[in-house]
Amino acid sequence: MHERLSFYIKRESFLHQLNPLTKLTLIFGLILPAFLVPFYWTPHLLLVLIVFPLAFLGKVQREYFTAAARLILPVAGFLFVMQALFVPGGKTILTRVWFLTLTQESLMFAFANAIRIMVMVSSFTLFMLTTHPSELMSDLTQRGLPGQFAYVIIATLQIIPQMQAKANTIIAAQRSRGLDTESSFIGRIRALVPLVGPLVFGSLVEVEERAIAIEARGFTSRRPKTSLREILDRPLDKGLRWFLLFVMLGSLLSRIWFS
Repeated sequence: MHERLSFYIKRESFLHQLNPLTKLTLIFGLILPAFLVPFYWTPHLLLVLIVFPLAFLGKVQREYFTAAARLILPVAGFLFVMQALFVPGGKTILTRVWFLTLTQESLMFAFANAIRIMVMVSSFTLFMLTTHPSELMSDLTQRGLPGQFAYVIIATLQIIPQMQAKANTIIAAQRSRGLDTESSFIGRIRALVPLVGPLVFGSLVEVEERAIAIEARGFTSRRPKTSLREILDRPLDKGLRWFLLFVMLGSLLSRIWFS
């Protein structure tokens, strides 16, 4: 059974060739304008004109839209419903259901926040789909970040795929023992009980293994570190990073100026 320990998808694309730090800067170059620029349609335009084309530019559109349908849209939809119904205020009442009042203002507020969440999660999703964890770690350590901090960042990015792989292994083991995991909804809920214990305890054991790995890799050593991977940092990457820094600074200034 094939199990991936990261979300990285190997493709030959412009996005894959960018330096990991450039892509990390791109994340914040999308998130900060989405949350700080005071114009209502800014996050919507960022999502449609930049995030979606980036998925195609990185040749990971199928994986991105699958993740959007399974993860991003449900989270954004839940946030939209909760804020549309429970955010107080608003003068233009659209409808009333029992004690809940839906106003035009709360609807627009909830829609904008849901799109902001989509921009934020989509940015991280594209980053993880197009950036190999070892490349990010090598680039960060080459720039002077202590190895143990870089390892913690990479380990954090790998938590979800590792737990997913571990859960699949446990489910396969339970099926081989005769546990029914594909019947009715109630049957699937019952099948979760024997899954949770091994998954939680296995994750706790991994914490100790990661601590041992930090020691084994010599992160605490003060000698100069070398790496087999040479991460390119082209003039294009440096120019993009400066541009994105100006975008972030402009977003902050627009927030201060117009508020």
